[in-house]
Amino acid sequence: MKKTLLLSTLFCIAAFAVKAQDTVKTTPDAPLIIYGSVDTYYKYDFSKHGNIQTYFGSDQNSVSIGMIDLGLKKKVGKASFVGEMSFGPRGQEQSIPAGGAGDSYHIQNLYVGYDVTDKLNLTAGYMGTFVGYEVISPVANFNYSTSYLFGAGPFQNAGFKATYAFSDKVSLMAGVFNDNWNVYKSNSATPEVSTFGSQLFIAPVKGWTAYLNVLSGKYAGTVLDLTTAYQITDAFKLGLNAARKSGGGALNYYGYALYPQFAVSKAVTFGLREEYFKTKSTNSGPNLGISPGNSVLASTLTANIKAGPLTFIPEIRVDHTKDVDAFVKSDGTTFTKSASQFILAAVYAF
Repeated sequence: MKKTLLLSTLFCIAAFAVKAQDTVKTTPDAPLIIYGSVDTYYKYDFSKHGNIQTYFGSDQNSVSIGMIDLGLKKKVGKASFVGEMSFGPRGQEQSIPAGGAGDSYHIQNLYVGYDVTDKLNLTAGYMGTFVGYEVISPVANFNYSTSYLFGAGPFQNAGFKATYAFSDKVSLMAGVFNDNWNVYKSNSATPEVSTFGSQLFIAPVKGWTAYLNVLSGKYAGTVLDLTTAYQITDAFKLGLNAARKSGGGALNYYGYALYPQFAVSKAVTFGLREEYFKTKSTNSGPNLGISPGNSVLASTLTANIKAGPLTFIPEIRVDHTKDVDAFVKSDGTTFTKSASQFILAAVYAF
């Protein structure tokens, strides 16, 4: 199978190279697009301890920084590239436990693409994962704090994928990826391109989109994921993320998150994230503060207040677990089932 895949890939590259020669000669260069964001925040946990261990915004009672995210992209004819890097704690925490130490920079995206036809696109490199509702960039999320489903990963996958658009309402992606999540190369001990991924996109009616995702490999296990959002009215939007992870060496879990949002004006929107998350095994995984077999119900009330490219995000979050082992009270020694925090963040997009 590996030989067949390699021969097919080489054949495709040779065919595209012939087509690309004519394309480059006749198509003017598109402008180089620079994009990104800068974010900062203040967080206060009402127990005076950093209880909630989801990624990003982990500093207690501190005016802190998120990251500066810098991206470049360009398309000439049918060929394109995307390169994106982040600098700061929000970027480095993607590959280490929340609050840990590591490099202050992180590659978010680094890939090339080619449009074989108007309907078929091929992409290869290191890409933000297609799994899940929330993403790394604070610009693309409504809430500033992230969900347990997001924290369980993956964040990025390195590999090769093909996407075919049957219409503007239906498309299918399939690809092969490295054995490890969140790193740009295979495991040095047992390097393999052994993970399969696929995404079915459908848009049943105007304003409603749904993504059915699967990512499966013998090392990381299998993730089944549904991500959907429906703009019911101009003011009201409803989103849903449901996922289950099993097998492999990483954390096994299942959960769901509901995202109702209501815009009271063009500048102000209120939203609620209501999430249930349950771990299922003793396998190693991200440090989310939830012991094996425990579950958590997390309620996050957030507002987005826009002033041009700047968005202010005040947020109140309350997490409640089934077992008394995840959070501590203000004395720092007594365990409790609940934790609550307040965040005020500012995100500037460009």
